[in-house]
Amino acid sequence: MNHNQRNQHGRNRKRTSIDGVSGRPVSRFSQGSSLGSIQNARRDSIISPSSNSSNQVADFSKKEGFHSSQQQLSTHKTVQNTQTFVIDRKASKKASKKDKKQFNQSSKKPKSKKKKFLKIFGIFLVIALLVIGFLVVKGYITLNKILPGGGGAAALNENVDPSLLNGEGDGRVNILLLGRGGEGHEGADLTDTIILASIDPIAKEASLLSVPRDLYVPVADSGSSMKVNSVFYTGKANYLSDKTSESDQIKQQAEQAGFELLEKTLETTLGVPIHYYIMIDFQGFEDAVNNVGGVSINAPTAVSEQMRIKGQNYFLDVQPGQQDMGGFEALAYARSRYTSPRGDFDRSERQRIIITALKNKILSAGTFSNPQKISNLLSTFGNHLQTNFNVNDLQRLYEISKQISGDKISSIGLADKPNNFVTTSNIGGLSVVVPTAGVGNFKEIQFYIRNALKDSFLKNENASVIVLNGTSKSGLATEKGEELKSFGYTVIKVDNAPSRAYEKTIVVDLRNGSKKYTKNYLERRFNTTAVGSLPDSAIIPETADFVIILGNDQATQQ
Repeated sequence: MNHNQRNQHGRNRKRTSIDGVSGRPVSRFSQGSSLGSIQNARRDSIISPSSNSSNQVADFSKKEGFHSSQQQLSTHKTVQNTQTFVIDRKASKKASKKDKKQFNQSSKKPKSKKKKFLKIFGIFLVIALLVIGFLVVKGYITLNKILPGGGGAAALNENVDPSLLNGEGDGRVNILLLGRGGEGHEGADLTDTIILASIDPIAKEASLLSVPRDLYVPVADSGSSMKVNSVFYTGKANYLSDKTSESDQIKQQAEQAGFELLEKTLETTLGVPIHYYIMIDFQGFEDAVNNVGGVSINAPTAVSEQMRIKGQNYFLDVQPGQQDMGGFEALAYARSRYTSPRGDFDRSERQRIIITALKNKILSAGTFSNPQKISNLLSTFGNHLQTNFNVNDLQRLYEISKQISGDKISSIGLADKPNNFVTTSNIGGLSVVVPTAGVGNFKEIQFYIRNALKDSFLKNENASVIVLNGTSKSGLATEKGEELKSFGYTVIKVDNAPSRAYEKTIVVDLRNGSKKYTKNYLERRFNTTAVGSLPDSAIIPETADFVIILGNDQATQQ
């Protein structure tokens, strides 16, 4: 719709000046607006910001202005060429005084109530536009401060080009949600809340995976191990260790080093890619909950605990059933663990409950469609939140999240029955959580997580795969078949190839590229280009979409 349309009339008439208010709609990004004279005798209308162009408040099509009466000048007819016109000067002078008097009287005529109202309305309209403009500019500046970008997930795009996906798992959007105490708290940089939020943009589903804060993990590129909640702090401290100053820029770079170390460590430990991170401290979390009017949860069990939180004593008393919580109580509920039977594992479950409730409240409250609520949230976050989202990715994620209902959000825990993949232990006097398969053995955990968070495109195409061993290495097909299953592939058969002398692995696409995402993942995994026909007529493909014949290049990979 063209909001600048104006109805014109009287193109050939003499232009007059009309004292009024320009009523053209103004974009919320306009630099200003003008009040004053409308120069041409055109029809303009003032349009309410909340209405469409058909809702006209005023119509300036009526003629306004002042028109002097035409005076008949006395003349004498010309008798001969030598005679000239003679003007009655006295009559002319009298007529001129009469016109001037009429003009002065007309100019002193008070303006109509309608015109006064329109001027006042116009002033308020300009003020409103300036306020909205302030919120937009403020929001833009703040957004660019807290949403600097740096992350990226190809799966956020529509009609994703397979070549943009680096490997299995890239078909989802994986976001690391971190919580820390922040300034003024003991262990300010310990990330005691670690949750992987994984979104399937195709099926419109999401999962929340809690990582125990005491999980003992091998730190990426270091050869050492520690509790996972200390990894961010370690990366940040290592960066600052050789710096002679701590300017704002250096502090920001140090935090980035902490995020990078934690992401790498968790990708290796969990076996899935991480695309984005969001970290918020206690104060930011409390204020965010308060700014959306609190959250409502369905508490599964009672929680009663005397706590010391944010420098004050607080008694948390939550009974089973529906509960409405403000920011401080929600923070306390998410932090409580000492009176819970499973300690930190129960706390992780409560954190997932609170995050789901906050997501539902933000969407139901229409926060992202309300400039004031957006401004409040942005002001709340400020330095309390760090992320590598950019504005466009966050907007796209919001559009996807609106389509994910509460029953489509699953909760995953590594110590939740029947999936007991971790247990408590003691290493060098340190109380830790380790895999039940043994310290440092995360193979079962990775298999479980990859299957719980299946790649969106693999799951959607659901291709069937046959794996054949074309080498002399015994058990290679079984080994690779299990690995493929862990990523969500449907492996229908594992066997030996008729020949065991293949040097290079061959991927055969029997569906002529129709299952393009699976094809892309297999080509990347086995570092080859798929072919369209089997190299040996003795191979029976059965109902498979893809046949993989393993070569010695895979036998030597460990």
